[in-house]
Amino acid sequence: MDSNGAGSVQYDRWNEDNINMNVEASQSSLQIMCVGSTGIVVKAAGAAAALVAVYIIGYMTGYYIHRCP
Repeated sequence: MDSNGAGSVQYDRWNEDNINMNVEASQSSLQIMCVGSTGIVVKAAGAAAALVAVYIIGYMTGYYIHRCP
């Protein structure tokens, strides 16, 4: 394979000046929602919502399967 052909693509090296490693600002709301008492409340609310959704889907499925003709 010829790497210097007409269809070859050349990639530049990483430029350290163009990389933004400041991820702290974007993860601050994520850290607030996932740790501590707020995180426990969010996880409990998510679990309750999932449980209710499964219950409703099961109820509707059972209703349509077992209804009288």
